[in-house]
Amino acid sequence: MNHKKKFYITSPIFYPNANLHIGHAYTMTVCDVLARYHRLMGHPTYFLTGADENTGKVVKAAEEKGITVPKFLDGITENFKKLFADLDVSYDQFIRTGVKKQHWPGAVKLWNKLVEAGDIYKSTYEGLYCPQCEAFYTEKDLIDGTCPIHKIVPEKIKEENYFFKLSKYTAKIKKAIESNKLHIIPETRKNEILALLDRGLDDVSFSRPIKNVPHGIPVPNDPQQVIYVWCDALVNYISALHYGQDEELFKEFWPAQVHVIGKDILRFHAAIWPAMLMSAKLSLPENLLVHGFITSQGHKMSKSLGNVIDPYELINNFGKDAVRFYFAHEIPPFDDGDLTQENFKSVYNAYLANGIGNLVSRVMKMATSYGLEQVSLATDEEILKLKEYKVYHAYFKDFEFTKAAHLVWEKITQADKKIQETEPFKLIKTDREKAVRIIEELVTEIWSIATLLKPFVPETAEKIKETIKKWQMPEAPLFARKD
Repeated sequence: MNHKKKFYITSPIFYPNANLHIGHAYTMTVCDVLARYHRLMGHPTYFLTGADENTGKVVKAAEEKGITVPKFLDGITENFKKLFADLDVSYDQFIRTGVKKQHWPGAVKLWNKLVEAGDIYKSTYEGLYCPQCEAFYTEKDLIDGTCPIHKIVPEKIKEENYFFKLSKYTAKIKKAIESNKLHIIPETRKNEILALLDRGLDDVSFSRPIKNVPHGIPVPNDPQQVIYVWCDALVNYISALHYGQDEELFKEFWPAQVHVIGKDILRFHAAIWPAMLMSAKLSLPENLLVHGFITSQGHKMSKSLGNVIDPYELINNFGKDAVRFYFAHEIPPFDDGDLTQENFKSVYNAYLANGIGNLVSRVMKMATSYGLEQVSLATDEEILKLKEYKVYHAYFKDFEFTKAAHLVWEKITQADKKIQETEPFKLIKTDREKAVRIIEELVTEIWSIATLLKPFVPETAEKIKETIKKWQMPEAPLFARKD
């Protein structure tokens, strides 16, 4: 294994105007599965997440609660962290863009780099503004006169702002994407952004009046303006690495190997962000992994339809590893995936309670009750080097973690089949030597499966390992059946 190959992965930073939902839980689990795989492979890994705090949405949300913006942000971000902890998300840093020491130096430095490149200018702007996106749109961006994301009619706003010469970089961005220097996954999303580039990019507003976002980052040399979301929120990917400060972490981990994003923020990450990096003469991220949405019964989750599923409801009823498993095994990485309470329970019973849980209990019961001695156990590194797991690694290389999860469960199915075909529980009475050999092979197989499970269900993988090391039955079912 290549222990020196670094891996920098980022989630989007989420708006802290409300608690997170099932889609956020999915995004974070995807990131964590990938981060844990690379740590398992011995790669120096850095996993970044955080909160996008310098937004007008936060001011409105705090006012509605009747509390100050800082107090509101502290409460919401703690809720973010609680969900991440309850899902066993192993991030290395949680960046808050409202924290001056943590984030502001990087945003200011990048702004100044754009100024040095001659790519920032001031102009009066009159345009269509979606308050939900906190973004300006042109008429051609709208769908039936509404925001393409939130389906609301944008407001007409006229104000003096600083602008970024995004149009200047259209051809360069297109070349980077077509050559896969900036690799966009899946191909459908790559084609989507190329179609946008073919229509041409317009310069974008890069500041807002301070009265609109009073807690934002002041524009250098113009305190009446604050740096707008593009040169604020997007910069978190490098400011978290101390860009604009000592920069040692930046030198070690930039460029990112992958930004994991939802399809609704593709345009910002595949057009505006690379243009900013080009302007500042910084390396582009290697990959944009663009996932779909989680639907329920084929429809987008919404309160009006009554099909919203709270991630905590699933965690509390089934456990965090069950939620992680469903996301990794059932939701396709590059498209929308469906989730209902009924299907979740069915998958849980089939693959977890009756699958890996039942397999471990059966094998360890035979191993301990028949008086077998402890088997020789390979290290994770030795297991991962085996040729039979090349496909597992290939899937992760292509971000096809769902296929990797299916491969592991195929091995679980094969182990179950081996028990059914060889019946060591009967053979022990007539040919003990052969039965012991079969059971030892099954224990060794489960030990290897536990290694492969570590990115997906880390707590369960550790329980399996501990059970085998202690040479005992599981103290409790890994996954109790739900009727």
